Amino acid sequence: MKDWAVTTLCLVTLLGSHDSFSFYIDEASPVGPEQPETVQNFVSVFGTVAKKLMRKWLATQTMNFTGQLGAGIRYFDLRISTKPRDPDNELYFAHGLFSAKVNEGLEEINAFLTDHHKEVVFLDFNHFYGMQKYHHEKLVQMLKDIYGNKMCPAIFAQEVSLKYLWEKDYQVLVFYHSPVALEVPFLWPGQMMPAPWANTTDPEKLIQFLQASITERRKKGSFFISQVVLTPKASTVVKGVASGLRETITERALPAMMQWVRTQKPGESGINIVTADFVELGDFISTVIKLNYVFDEGEANT
Repeated sequence: MKDWAVTTLCLVTLLGSHDSFSFYIDEASPVGPEQPETVQNFVSVFGTVAKKLMRKWLATQTMNFTGQLGAGIRYFDLRISTKPRDPDNELYFAHGLFSAKVNEGLEEINAFLTDHHKEVVFLDFNHFYGMQKYHHEKLVQMLKDIYGNKMCPAIFAQEVSLKYLWEKDYQVLVFYHSPVALEVPFLWPGQMMPAPWANTTDPEKLIQFLQASITERRKKGSFFISQVVLTPKASTVVKGVASGLRETITERALPAMMQWVRTQKPGESGINIVTADFVELGDFISTVIKLNYVFDEGEANT
Protein backbone atom coordinates (compact mmCIF):
# COMPACT_ATOMS: atom_id res chain seq x y z
CA MET A 1 0.00 0.00 0.00
CA LYS A 2 1.37 3.40 -1.04
CA ASP A 3 2.23 5.85 1.75
CA TRP A 4 0.41 8.93 0.46
CA ALA A 5 2.09 11.19 3.02
CA VAL A 6 5.44 10.87 1.26
CA THR A 7 4.08 10.95 -2.31
CA THR A 8 4.76 14.14 -4.24
CA LEU A 9 1.48 16.03 -4.58
CA CYS A 10 2.03 16.63 -8.30
CA LEU A 11 1.75 12.84 -8.75
CA VAL A 12 -1.66 12.33 -7.12
CA THR A 13 -5.15 13.35 -8.23
CA LEU A 14 -6.63 16.32 -6.39
CA LEU A 15 -10.04 17.98 -6.58
CA GLY A 16 -10.50 21.53 -7.81
CA SER A 17 -13.34 23.89 -8.65
CA HIS A 18 -13.57 26.20 -11.68
CA ASP A 19 -14.31 29.86 -10.84
CA SER A 20 -14.41 28.69 -7.24
CA PHE A 21 -15.90 31.92 -5.83
CA SER A 22 -18.83 32.21 -8.27
CA PHE A 23 -21.36 30.66 -5.88
CA TYR A 24 -22.06 34.32 -5.04
CA ILE A 25 -22.60 36.81 -7.83
CA ASP A 26 -23.62 40.34 -6.85
CA GLU A 27 -26.35 41.37 -9.27
CA ALA A 28 -26.19 44.91 -7.88
CA SER A 29 -22.54 45.29 -8.90
CA PRO A 30 -21.27 46.88 -12.11
CA VAL A 31 -20.10 44.67 -14.96
CA GLY A 32 -16.49 43.53 -14.61
CA PRO A 33 -13.83 45.54 -16.49
CA GLU A 34 -12.79 42.45 -18.47
CA GLN A 35 -16.18 42.15 -20.20
CA PRO A 36 -16.45 43.16 -23.90
CA GLU A 37 -18.30 46.27 -25.00
CA THR A 38 -21.26 44.20 -26.26
CA VAL A 39 -21.89 42.89 -22.73
CA GLN A 40 -21.43 46.36 -21.22
CA ASN A 41 -23.99 47.76 -23.69
CA PHE A 42 -26.43 44.88 -23.04
CA VAL A 43 -26.40 45.63 -19.33
CA SER A 44 -26.65 49.39 -19.81
CA VAL A 45 -29.83 48.88 -21.86
CA PHE A 46 -31.53 46.07 -19.90
CA GLY A 47 -30.12 46.72 -16.41
CA THR A 48 -31.15 44.33 -13.63
CA VAL A 49 -32.87 41.89 -15.99
CA ALA A 50 -29.62 41.52 -17.95
CA LYS A 51 -27.64 40.89 -14.77
CA LYS A 52 -30.08 38.22 -13.58
CA LEU A 53 -29.68 36.41 -16.90
CA MET A 54 -25.89 36.84 -16.77
CA ARG A 55 -25.80 35.32 -13.31
CA LYS A 56 -27.28 32.06 -14.64
CA TRP A 57 -24.28 31.76 -16.96
CA LEU A 58 -21.57 33.21 -14.72
CA ALA A 59 -22.22 31.15 -11.59
CA THR A 60 -20.26 27.90 -11.99
CA GLN A 61 -20.52 26.72 -8.36
CA THR A 62 -23.34 26.48 -5.83
CA MET A 63 -21.36 25.57 -2.69
CA ASN A 64 -19.47 28.25 -0.76
CA PHE A 65 -15.79 27.80 0.15
CA THR A 66 -16.59 25.98 3.40
CA GLY A 67 -18.95 23.61 1.58
CA GLN A 68 -16.40 22.94 -1.14
CA LEU A 69 -13.66 22.25 1.42
CA GLY A 70 -15.93 19.87 3.31
CA ALA A 71 -16.65 18.02 0.07
CA GLY A 72 -12.94 17.55 -0.65
CA ILE A 73 -12.05 20.46 -2.95
CA ARG A 74 -8.44 21.53 -2.35
CA TYR A 75 -7.64 23.65 -5.42
CA PHE A 76 -9.33 27.04 -5.84
CA ASP A 77 -9.43 29.02 -9.09
CA LEU A 78 -9.40 32.71 -8.09
CA ARG A 79 -9.85 35.79 -10.29
CA ILE A 80 -9.35 39.20 -8.74
CA SER A 81 -10.60 42.64 -9.77
CA THR A 82 -10.92 46.19 -8.60
CA LYS A 83 -14.27 47.96 -9.00
CA PRO A 84 -14.45 51.02 -11.25
CA ARG A 85 -14.54 54.26 -9.27
CA ASP A 86 -14.30 52.48 -5.92
CA PRO A 87 -12.91 55.01 -3.38
CA ASP A 88 -11.93 52.19 -0.99
CA ASN A 89 -9.82 50.33 -3.58
CA GLU A 90 -11.27 47.04 -2.37
CA LEU A 91 -10.35 43.78 -4.07
CA TYR A 92 -13.15 41.48 -5.23
CA PHE A 93 -13.47 38.06 -6.79
CA ALA A 94 -14.92 38.58 -10.26
CA HIS A 95 -16.33 36.62 -13.17
CA GLY A 96 -18.27 38.94 -15.45
CA LEU A 97 -20.02 40.46 -12.43
CA PHE A 98 -18.45 40.95 -9.02
CA SER A 99 -18.49 38.41 -6.23
CA ALA A 100 -17.46 38.76 -2.57
CA LYS A 101 -14.57 40.77 -1.19
CA VAL A 102 -11.33 38.80 -1.45
CA ASN A 103 -10.46 39.09 2.25
CA GLU A 104 -13.82 37.51 3.22
CA GLY A 105 -13.24 34.46 1.03
CA LEU A 106 -9.64 34.01 2.19
CA GLU A 107 -10.74 34.27 5.82
CA GLU A 108 -13.39 31.59 5.24
CA ILE A 109 -10.76 29.21 3.86
CA ASN A 110 -8.42 30.02 6.73
CA ALA A 111 -11.09 29.17 9.31
CA PHE A 112 -11.30 25.66 7.82
CA LEU A 113 -7.51 25.28 7.85
CA THR A 114 -7.30 26.39 11.48
CA ASP A 115 -9.81 23.67 12.41
CA HIS A 116 -8.10 21.03 10.23
CA HIS A 117 -4.35 21.26 10.80
CA LYS A 118 -3.36 18.54 8.33
CA GLU A 119 -5.35 19.87 5.38
CA VAL A 120 -3.59 21.66 2.52
CA VAL A 121 -5.03 23.98 -0.13
CA PHE A 122 -3.83 25.40 -3.45
CA LEU A 123 -4.90 29.00 -4.10
CA ASP A 124 -4.44 29.90 -7.76
CA PHE A 125 -4.66 33.64 -8.47
CA ASN A 126 -4.72 33.41 -12.25
CA HIS A 127 -6.55 36.49 -13.55
CA PHE A 128 -6.18 40.10 -12.44
CA TYR A 129 -8.43 42.89 -13.71
CA GLY A 130 -7.89 46.62 -13.23
CA MET A 131 -5.04 46.05 -10.78
CA GLN A 132 -2.12 48.43 -10.35
CA LYS A 133 1.09 47.81 -8.42
CA TYR A 134 -0.42 48.97 -5.13
CA HIS A 135 -3.38 46.61 -5.56
CA HIS A 136 -0.96 43.68 -5.84
CA GLU A 137 0.89 44.97 -2.77
CA LYS A 138 -2.43 45.09 -0.92
CA LEU A 139 -3.25 41.50 -1.92
CA VAL A 140 0.19 40.24 -0.90
CA GLN A 141 -0.17 41.92 2.50
CA MET A 142 -3.66 40.44 2.87
CA LEU A 143 -2.26 36.95 2.27
CA LYS A 144 0.45 37.57 4.88
CA ASP A 145 -2.06 38.84 7.43
CA ILE A 146 -4.51 35.97 6.96
CA TYR A 147 -2.26 32.94 6.37
CA GLY A 148 1.09 33.99 7.84
CA ASN A 149 3.35 31.00 8.43
CA LYS A 150 0.80 28.60 6.94
CA MET A 151 2.11 29.52 3.47
CA CYS A 152 4.72 27.29 1.88
CA PRO A 153 7.51 29.19 0.10
CA ALA A 154 8.07 28.32 -3.55
CA ILE A 155 10.31 25.27 -3.93
CA PHE A 156 10.58 22.48 -6.49
CA ALA A 157 7.16 20.90 -7.01
CA GLN A 158 8.71 17.41 -6.72
CA GLU A 159 9.62 18.19 -3.10
CA VAL A 160 6.05 18.93 -2.01
CA SER A 161 4.53 16.01 -0.12
CA LEU A 162 2.11 15.98 2.80
CA LYS A 163 4.97 14.78 5.01
CA TYR A 164 7.09 17.79 4.03
CA LEU A 165 4.21 20.22 4.58
CA TRP A 166 3.16 18.66 7.90
CA GLU A 167 6.70 18.79 9.27
CA LYS A 168 6.85 22.54 8.59
CA ASP A 169 3.20 23.30 9.47
CA TYR A 170 2.50 24.57 5.94
CA GLN A 171 -1.09 24.41 4.71
CA VAL A 172 -1.30 26.89 1.83
CA LEU A 173 0.40 27.03 -1.58
CA VAL A 174 -0.29 30.32 -3.37
CA PHE A 175 0.16 30.45 -7.15
CA TYR A 176 0.30 33.94 -8.63
CA HIS A 177 0.13 34.56 -12.38
CA SER A 178 1.94 37.90 -12.37
CA PRO A 179 5.62 39.01 -12.32
CA VAL A 180 4.93 40.03 -8.70
CA ALA A 181 5.44 36.36 -7.82
CA LEU A 182 9.17 36.67 -8.51
CA GLU A 183 9.53 39.26 -5.73
CA VAL A 184 7.71 37.42 -2.94
CA PRO A 185 9.10 34.11 -1.51
CA PHE A 186 5.69 32.60 -0.66
CA LEU A 187 4.22 33.22 -4.15
CA TRP A 188 4.65 30.34 -6.58
CA PRO A 189 5.07 31.44 -10.22
CA GLY A 190 1.97 30.85 -12.34
CA GLN A 191 3.85 28.62 -14.79
CA MET A 192 4.13 26.02 -12.03
CA MET A 193 0.34 25.60 -12.24
CA PRO A 194 -0.50 25.38 -15.98
CA ALA A 195 -4.21 25.03 -16.80
CA PRO A 196 -4.79 24.49 -20.54
CA TRP A 197 -8.25 25.69 -21.58
CA ALA A 198 -10.24 23.89 -24.30
CA ASN A 199 -12.70 26.77 -24.91
CA THR A 200 -15.37 24.54 -26.46
CA THR A 201 -19.00 23.57 -25.93
CA ASP A 202 -18.44 20.15 -27.52
CA PRO A 203 -17.79 17.32 -25.00
CA GLU A 204 -15.97 15.25 -27.63
CA LYS A 205 -13.60 18.09 -28.51
CA LEU A 206 -13.06 18.77 -24.79
CA ILE A 207 -12.05 15.14 -24.18
CA GLN A 208 -9.66 15.17 -27.15
CA PHE A 209 -8.12 18.39 -25.85
CA LEU A 210 -7.76 17.07 -22.29
CA GLN A 211 -6.03 13.91 -23.49
CA ALA A 212 -3.70 15.80 -25.82
CA SER A 213 -2.87 18.32 -23.08
CA ILE A 214 -1.76 15.59 -20.71
CA THR A 215 0.37 14.00 -23.41
CA GLU A 216 1.93 17.21 -24.74
CA ARG A 217 1.97 19.71 -21.90
CA ARG A 218 2.35 17.75 -18.69
CA LYS A 219 5.83 18.79 -17.59
CA LYS A 220 7.97 17.41 -14.83
CA GLY A 221 8.53 19.98 -12.16
CA SER A 222 5.07 21.51 -12.08
CA PHE A 223 1.55 20.81 -10.97
CA PHE A 224 -1.00 20.40 -13.75
CA ILE A 225 -4.69 21.17 -14.14
CA SER A 226 -7.19 19.32 -16.32
CA GLN A 227 -10.19 21.61 -16.73
CA VAL A 228 -13.17 19.33 -17.29
CA VAL A 229 -15.16 22.40 -18.22
CA LEU A 230 -17.27 23.39 -21.23
CA THR A 231 -17.35 27.06 -22.22
CA PRO A 232 -20.56 28.46 -23.75
CA LYS A 233 -20.44 30.41 -27.00
CA ALA A 234 -22.62 33.49 -27.45
CA SER A 235 -25.05 31.44 -29.59
CA THR A 236 -25.35 28.84 -26.81
CA VAL A 237 -26.20 31.53 -24.28
CA VAL A 238 -28.83 33.05 -26.58
CA LYS A 239 -30.54 29.68 -27.12
CA GLY A 240 -30.61 28.83 -23.42
CA VAL A 241 -30.66 32.34 -22.03
CA ALA A 242 -33.21 31.64 -19.29
CA SER A 243 -31.90 28.16 -18.40
CA GLY A 244 -28.29 28.88 -17.57
CA LEU A 245 -24.98 27.05 -17.68
CA ARG A 246 -25.83 24.17 -15.36
CA GLU A 247 -28.98 23.03 -17.12
CA THR A 248 -28.02 23.86 -20.72
CA ILE A 249 -24.47 22.49 -20.77
CA THR A 250 -22.97 20.99 -17.61
CA GLU A 251 -25.66 18.46 -16.65
CA ARG A 252 -26.12 17.22 -20.23
CA ALA A 253 -22.40 16.74 -20.86
CA LEU A 254 -21.56 15.27 -17.45
CA PRO A 255 -21.82 11.53 -18.32
CA ALA A 256 -19.36 11.79 -21.23
CA MET A 257 -16.92 13.93 -19.25
CA MET A 258 -17.03 11.60 -16.25
CA GLN A 259 -16.42 8.59 -18.46
CA TRP A 260 -13.14 10.19 -19.54
CA VAL A 261 -12.16 10.97 -15.95
CA ARG A 262 -12.73 7.32 -14.93
CA THR A 263 -10.18 6.14 -17.52
CA GLN A 264 -7.39 8.36 -16.16
CA LYS A 265 -4.62 7.70 -13.69
CA PRO A 266 -2.29 9.93 -11.69
CA GLY A 267 1.48 9.97 -12.05
CA GLU A 268 4.15 11.74 -14.10
CA SER A 269 2.29 11.16 -17.37
CA GLY A 270 -1.21 11.30 -15.89
CA ILE A 271 -3.67 13.76 -14.43
CA ASN A 272 -3.03 15.79 -11.30
CA ILE A 273 -5.61 18.46 -10.37
CA VAL A 274 -9.05 18.06 -11.94
CA THR A 275 -11.41 21.04 -11.97
CA ALA A 276 -15.10 21.18 -12.83
CA ASP A 277 -18.19 23.35 -12.69
CA PHE A 278 -20.82 22.49 -10.06
CA VAL A 279 -18.49 20.02 -8.34
CA GLU A 280 -21.33 18.38 -6.40
CA LEU A 281 -22.95 17.05 -9.58
CA GLY A 282 -22.94 13.31 -10.22
CA ASP A 283 -19.99 11.37 -8.86
CA PHE A 284 -17.26 13.85 -9.81
CA ILE A 285 -15.80 14.07 -6.31
CA SER A 286 -15.75 10.36 -5.48
CA THR A 287 -14.48 9.43 -8.96
CA VAL A 288 -11.46 11.74 -8.80
CA ILE A 289 -10.55 10.59 -5.29
CA LYS A 290 -10.85 6.90 -6.27
CA LEU A 291 -8.31 7.32 -9.07
CA ASN A 292 -5.54 7.44 -6.45
CA TYR A 293 -6.55 4.05 -5.09
CA VAL A 294 -6.91 2.48 -8.53
CA PHE A 295 -3.39 3.71 -9.27
CA ASP A 296 -2.20 2.26 -5.96
CA GLU A 297 -3.70 -1.16 -6.79
CA GLY A 298 -2.19 -1.03 -10.29
CA GLU A 299 1.27 -0.41 -8.86
CA ALA A 300 0.85 -3.25 -6.37
CA ASN A 301 0.01 -5.65 -9.19
CA THR A 302 3.02 -4.79 -11.35
